[in-house]
Amino acid sequence: MKSSILTRNVIVLSFVSFFTDVASEMLYPVMPIYLTSIGFSVLLIGVLEGFAEATAGLSKGYFGKLSDNQGKRLPFVQFGYALSAISKPLLVAFVLPLWVFFARTLDRLGKGLRTGARDALLSDEATPATKGRVFGFHRSMDTLGAVVGPLLAMAYLAYRPEDYKMLFLIAFLPGIFAIGFTFFIKEKKKEKPQEITKTKFLDFLKYWKQSPADYRKLVLPLLVFTVFNSSDVFLLLKVKEAGLNDTYVIGLYVFFNLVYAIFAYPMGSLADKWGMKRIFVFGLLVFAGVYLGMAYANQLWMFIALFLLYGLFSASTEGIAKAWITNISNPKDTATSIGTYTAFQSIGALAASSLAGLIWFGIGSEFVFLMSGIVAVLVAFHLMIRMK
Repeated sequence: MKSSILTRNVIVLSFVSFFTDVASEMLYPVMPIYLTSIGFSVLLIGVLEGFAEATAGLSKGYFGKLSDNQGKRLPFVQFGYALSAISKPLLVAFVLPLWVFFARTLDRLGKGLRTGARDALLSDEATPATKGRVFGFHRSMDTLGAVVGPLLAMAYLAYRPEDYKMLFLIAFLPGIFAIGFTFFIKEKKKEKPQEITKTKFLDFLKYWKQSPADYRKLVLPLLVFTVFNSSDVFLLLKVKEAGLNDTYVIGLYVFFNLVYAIFAYPMGSLADKWGMKRIFVFGLLVFAGVYLGMAYANQLWMFIALFLLYGLFSASTEGIAKAWITNISNPKDTATSIGTYTAFQSIGALAASSLAGLIWFGIGSEFVFLMSGIVAVLVAFHLMIRMK
């Protein structure tokens, strides 16, 4: 890894994301259990998560546009990570449903606040020839947090079973580390906008018409894929449906994230060398293979192979999609372009999980996976033909 590619800001931002993900993923396996223990029904949990994700999605677009309009990045990053860190202990301060809604929404608002500005900072640290590696390294460190977090949670709960409240308080510690690291970020000086325009909440929607044609040509098929790419929870439910116990379910989730973390930087490097399109399309075809396989998987060795490939898919697409988008966007609109994409992506993800849940309940899990796999192949071929 060349120091000229992985600059100070890239490394610091990557550690910020690592510690934030450690905190979030410590709580991921126990969140539904904790909410149930304080009286939340499955329906109320669904409403809570849906509201929280909608908040994150819409706010990504708004704050991305606001960051570009003000010509600032760092305040959005610092405040966004601070909100997410503070929300962890707040979740267990009171058990009133309204308070839990407030704390969970605060966490997602923090994500929306920082996403566009953070990715714009990463983009500013790279050239078109190095963006795959920069975003790949960041994704690698971020996902490494998703390996460490659940392992810490499992270790603590083995020592203190069902002590969920203390786990939420402990998760505040890596959040503090994340906030601390944000003070080592140095934002490059830019010319201040001649006129700071007032930013309305849905102003980012206007960017769709104003964006370059290549942006729309890329983002539209990505969003179609998003609508058919349901939450990873459904993969874990498939493992559970096959009769494997909770240890295997969590173990496979950690294994997937480990593979993702290991391959994110190498796949970003290959994207810089061979082109974003080739690696991204490869990732989509891997996804199709995973989901078609998931439709019929019923043994542990099958799930291990499929989760390994799923990690490879994530490493080949998530960071690369953002790197690709920033390469075809005007530098002054970087946060808006990322914010708009991730806003629509969040809304699409909500639709995807709702659709998958209905199909799973009405027809069966096999059809969910087969449909997603087929759509991934169609989107891959569309990108090969339509994009340069």
